[in-house]
Amino acid sequence: MSLLLRPTLLALAVCAAFPVAAQSNEELLKELRALKERVADLEKKLDSTAATKPQWGMTPEQAAEFNRIAVKTESIQDNFTDQGYKGLKLSGYIEPVFVYNQRQNRAGVQFLNQQGDGYNYDTSYMGAAVLDFTKETDSGVIWKLTLAPNRGTGAVVDGQSIVQEATVSVPLGSLQTRLIAGQIPDWSGYEYQQPTLNPLTSHNLLYDFTLPTHYTGVGLDIKEGKWWLRGAIGNVNKTAKDSGDKRPVLTARVDYAKGEFAGWGAAALLGRATNYNTGLPTMAQLLEVDGYFTRGDITLQGQVSYGRHKGAATNGGDAQWWGLSGLAGYLFDPRLQGLIRADYIRNDKNGGGLFGYTGFVDANDNPTTFDGRNGIGANPADPNRGANRWAVTTGLKYLFDTSTTLKLEYRLDGADRAVFEDVKTGALKKTNNMVAASVVVAF
Repeated sequence: MSLLLRPTLLALAVCAAFPVAAQSNEELLKELRALKERVADLEKKLDSTAATKPQWGMTPEQAAEFNRIAVKTESIQDNFTDQGYKGLKLSGYIEPVFVYNQRQNRAGVQFLNQQGDGYNYDTSYMGAAVLDFTKETDSGVIWKLTLAPNRGTGAVVDGQSIVQEATVSVPLGSLQTRLIAGQIPDWSGYEYQQPTLNPLTSHNLLYDFTLPTHYTGVGLDIKEGKWWLRGAIGNVNKTAKDSGDKRPVLTARVDYAKGEFAGWGAAALLGRATNYNTGLPTMAQLLEVDGYFTRGDITLQGQVSYGRHKGAATNGGDAQWWGLSGLAGYLFDPRLQGLIRADYIRNDKNGGGLFGYTGFVDANDNPTTFDGRNGIGANPADPNRGANRWAVTTGLKYLFDTSTTLKLEYRLDGADRAVFEDVKTGALKKTNNMVAASVVVAF
């Protein structure tokens, strides 16, 4: 019999061989429906092979080889889809970092080290290895899981989770309007956590100490022309509510892209967040505006922030602060960029206190009103007045190849009162020097 029979005839022959007596009518109908769907798929493939038929002039051997390759290719494609690889993107980066910290009297490489001694500007999210899985289905649903051991938003919040982001994005009638849900990293500010996007190795003071870490909740993501709006309702810096806490946090961000090289954005948060003086949630309000501008070899970025947190200052009063951060970059050539960044936070009210950042302890785990490593809080001689912090950072970024970037920076941190502890002498100083170098390799 000729092998050119249509799949439908082959299907009928298979059906005739079924042990019908051994099956119920429902089971048989189920088998027939599944077989029919498979037959329809095979017929579509046969109809679509017209463009891949052997070309005129081929020898019988060449035609046979052509058919073998075509069948194998289709089988590989089917297997790729069946195993879930279709629409799956795997990416990541690794960033070993060298840090010299004058007042901490240390110098060396840091990489994947646990931040058991607290969240500090000289460790921040530096020294990470990150793996990102993104899956987009035919319907437009995007599933995302980013893992960052000891350096993700989860690790900062509870010290254990390796999850940086775990979200699902579902289109609502349009790919430009989406429902988002899960663990969402904070979207405030002009800097990014990942070193592939952050020009310097360290982050600015506003990023490290005045912004949320992540949200656990549900929201909307809308893109319309030059506008991009995001909003969510849920928890801030918490994967679950504490007992007795039933009030959600509202957060939103709006971005406007004037063009490819200029734009601005703003973010806000309103709701109850954990007060580390009492361990209970109290009302917090955050607002920040940021922008960027690039022309030729020059890049400018900036941010202005304001925040309040009830009862979260180090002396038990309300914490209140405002801050500025600005960055300028110049391309000496397409691979080498020079950078300078300046930060300032006014934080003198009620002994000082920033969002989610109070309740300090000293080297002996005793409560204190200042953080001698980060230079935040009040000098013990005047516990009712916090320190106003500033930092100036200069650096170079060199693109070694398309996947490898080298960074070098010098950073001078300071305060208007002595709050940096010199661990060698135990004395408090107004300034601290830091040098950092890193290599970022992405794929």
